[in-house]
Amino acid sequence: MTRNRLIIIIAALALAAIIALALGPNGGFVSKGPSGEGGADVQTSGEAKVGGPFTLVDQTGKTVTDADFRGKYMLIYFGFTFCPDVCPTELQMMSGALEKLGDKAANVQPIFITVDPERDTPELLSKYVRQFDPRLIGLTGSTEQIAAVAKEYRVYYGKVKEEAEDGQSHADDYTVDHSSIVYLMGPDGKFLTFFPPGTSPEQMAEKIASFL
Repeated sequence: MTRNRLIIIIAALALAAIIALALGPNGGFVSKGPSGEGGADVQTSGEAKVGGPFTLVDQTGKTVTDADFRGKYMLIYFGFTFCPDVCPTELQMMSGALEKLGDKAANVQPIFITVDPERDTPELLSKYVRQFDPRLIGLTGSTEQIAAVAKEYRVYYGKVKEEAEDGQSHADDYTVDHSSIVYLMGPDGKFLTFFPPGTSPEQMAEKIASFL
């Protein structure tokens, strides 16, 4: 296992623990954590402190806000286009879940938010998201905007410098370690549940369907 993969796994587990705490008695929710059915089993009795308003730019260059997605369930994943394996795997799981939902998928908007805004321009996101699902929307923004939305969703991310083949230092010689969690938000923009790494398309689709 590579160092970066280990860091991502540790960060994801830590994030899951943070979300579980956020959904506990003090947050007005009770969470049993990631279940065998995929996602977290959540009893609603208040408001979870996960998610919030954002203003970003989509892959067409259009400014969008969280309010633009009202009325649909948002299936959100944070990652970056240069991600070698974790991001493509999770995006494929999301696409697979939507396929299994069939006609019900019309009520769900899949969203990919970059944690690498310096490289992930709208143009690059446009090419990237179309590799996974035509319904997938890619969002980027300024470093401040990305930091703000990541904070709202309890997302961990950080640059890690990589050694260049020529031994020289280059601005783009870095990767981004980040937590790997898929979030499901309701039509009102409120948090519903999350899916940890390893959730299958079948498990994800079944959990999403339970809210539709």
